[in-house]
This record gives sequence, C-alpha cells and structure tokens, in this order.
Amino acid sequence: MRALPVILALLLGFPPSSESSPKPNILFLLVDDLRHDTFGFAGHKICQTPHLDTLAAESHIFRNAFVTTAICMVSRASIFTGQYEARHQIHDFRTEFTAAAWGRAYPELLKQAGYHTGFVGKYGVGNKMIEARKTFDFWQGFAGQGRFFDPKRKNNQHLTSLQGDQSLEFLRTAPKDKPWCLSVSFKAVHCQDGAKRQFPPDKRDEEMFSDIIIPPAPLSDPAVFQSLHEPLRSSESRRRWEIRFSPKLFQETVKDYYRLLFGVDREIGRMRDELEKQGMAENTVIIFTSDHGFYLGERGLAGKWFAHEESIRIPLLIHDPRNRRKREQPLTELVLNIDMAPTILSYAGLSAPDQMQGRSLTSLLMKPSGEWRSDFFYEHHFIPNRIPESEAVRSERWKYIHWLAPTPGVEELYDLENDPLERHNLAGDSSHRETLAGMRRRWQELKKAAR
Repeated sequence: MRALPVILALLLGFPPSSESSPKPNILFLLVDDLRHDTFGFAGHKICQTPHLDTLAAESHIFRNAFVTTAICMVSRASIFTGQYEARHQIHDFRTEFTAAAWGRAYPELLKQAGYHTGFVGKYGVGNKMIEARKTFDFWQGFAGQGRFFDPKRKNNQHLTSLQGDQSLEFLRTAPKDKPWCLSVSFKAVHCQDGAKRQFPPDKRDEEMFSDIIIPPAPLSDPAVFQSLHEPLRSSESRRRWEIRFSPKLFQETVKDYYRLLFGVDREIGRMRDELEKQGMAENTVIIFTSDHGFYLGERGLAGKWFAHEESIRIPLLIHDPRNRRKREQPLTELVLNIDMAPTILSYAGLSAPDQMQGRSLTSLLMKPSGEWRSDFFYEHHFIPNRIPESEAVRSERWKYIHWLAPTPGVEELYDLENDPLERHNLAGDSSHRETLAGMRRRWQELKKAAR
C-alpha cells in the first residue's frame, strides 16, 4: 500500500516522499557581487551565460530575490544562519561564528543529519574558520578575498578554474551511500582589490567582447549623481567609481566583469556534466544565487552597500530535477538570502531552528502562498564614516530608505511601480505624506522584528 502515495505523487509531478526515496544531494552555488540582470535568461543582450541559461530553462526563476544586507561577510553569515545581521551579529570581516551559532547553521545541521559536506572557495566570515573546518568533510575554502592569479599556483591557473577543478574532485569522490551537500563560493565576479586591473579574467576569455561597445550605464548622467545627498557623493562608493567606471575605464572594466561571469558559467557547465557522468544529476538539487548585487556605474557609484535595486537585488534559480510540475515562470514573491538556509534544510527533510528568520522556498515552487511576506527590512552598518549607514523597507510597490549616518533622519521614498529606476524621491511630496508615515512605521516594526 505504501507504493500508492509514491505513484500518485509522481503522477502529479511531485518528488516521492523522503520515506520511499533517498534524500537529494544539494549543490549550492554562490557568486560574489553578481547582479540580478547579467544573464541571457534575464534578457541581457551582451553577456554570454549559456550554461546558466540552460539551467534557468530547467529551473524555478525568482524575479524578486534580495539580500537583507549588501556586503560580503554579513550576507554570507545570513545565508549560513538564515538570520538578519541584527540577530547573527556578524558586523565586520574579523568576527567569527561562535560554536553555538555555527551549530545552528545549515552546514552543521546537515552534517548532524548524515550528509557528506563540502565547501569550495571564499568562506567570507572571519579568518580562522575554526568551526567550519570541523564541519566540512571536504574543505577547499580560504579566508579573505583570495587572488584570481597566484604565481604559486600550478600554471598560474585562474582561481575560477581552480574552484571548478576542486568541485569536480568533490563530485568524483563523494560517497555513494549517503547524500551530500557541496557549497561552492566563487570569488568571481568580485574585483581584485588593490590591483591595477580590477576584474582580471581567465586568459582564455581575454578577447571576448573586444568588438563590442558597452552602452552607458543607466542613470549615469552626472545630474543623477549630483542629485544624491552629500554623504553618498563623497563616499567610498564614489572613490571606487573613479578607479573602475570613470569614462576612460568603463568599457574594459565592464567587459572584464562579463568575462569573469563567463568563466563562472563555464565551471557550472563542467559541474553539471560531471553530475551526469557520475549518475547523480537526477537526484541533485541545484541552487544558484549571489551574496548581493553590484553597481556597474549607475548613479556614478561603484560597489554595493546602499538600498538601491542594483545593490540589493540578486539572481536566484532553484533546479529540482525530481519536480516536473512547474509554476508559471518567473516566480514573483519577495524572497531573501535569509531564506537559503531554511530552503536547503527543507530539501534535506529537516525543520529550520527557531532562531532562523527566513522561510523555506519549497512551499512556493508548486503554488503561490497567501501568507508570504509583502515587504522586508534592509540594513547596512559597516564603516559608516566611509559608507553612509542606512536602513530601509522594500515592499512590493514602495521603497523607504532611512539614512542613519552621518546625518540621521534623511528619508527617501520611491514608487517602484511607476519609477522602477528610483529617480524621483517622493519623501518631500505632500501628496505622499500618508505613505511616507506608513513606511516609516513599518521600518520601526521590521527593525524590531529583525533582532
């Protein structure tokens, strides 16, 4: 009789229950500083991402995916723990996970549930990585930012290519008698801080886009930059624009960014080929996302950090080969980086700990949820003397930004439905006084709930 529910589930397009089938393998792919729109499947006319385009065609695509803080270490801590910065308290690059906090992070919970675990690439939370090293059965992680080229590396191999090789090693050596989770954290497409060439690609990709002229970034008119309030105009974001996206640098910088992404795409293609070769493709869930977005010169800015869409919006694909029944694509619910850990645990048949503030996305894959979030809280507090400190609320239609430093109380309000590029600040418009007051109240409510 137990076979009947399994047959019914298969007919409806659902994967069989965990009682009657092995738990899936999980391949979690995280790219650094990757915007939501730099893909063929997102309509980009220049970027070349053939393997990701194929993956997207076979996946659930989330159109409205965001981070709760747009900086590497905070976002990665949120991904591991399913928590806002206000709760996990990872505020800088030096702070490590405590043993108790790591014990409730998704890798350790999977380990305790019998998963074989692996990590490749940029770890991003602290420098000692003590707790993580205890958890992962396969460890090829590194502290800090890493280097795309290292003379000590064999044949001076590009780091993205090396990370692909390390991922294939895991796939070839993973035990066949237990499920596995491999987390691959690419350094690309992050810049090489301090280097003359900020985004050095694989040598194989040097000639890509050589005959193409990149169109100017949206909102790159100097008047847009001048309309920003003063702390932004003199911030670290503007300084980095000058060394990356000023007129004489813009073309090659953006092309190098696209070249780095092509290198990531190539390695993902290799991983998928290896999954097929090892006979694991049909039982491996793939999650692809980024730790935050990135300005490519928009508004005269570089980096991330601020609450504009370019900074906080991320790509998100979930590929479950066992799930043949698809919702209308793409999915439009507001989903967050804090949802990654609960989602990964859900695929492993585990409940998220009470401390996790995110929600599993698996409930959205088959049908809309009437109880899903309609807005979320955003916060950024790192080095406020160089990066203006801010908090925000992003709803389905409205965005409210509250600048905290150096001058508390500066507000912005945008109608994303009618002004998706966030050109017109309505905070001073008397006709939107009630909306502003409501978003201000919601900011206080969500800020309290994030702790």
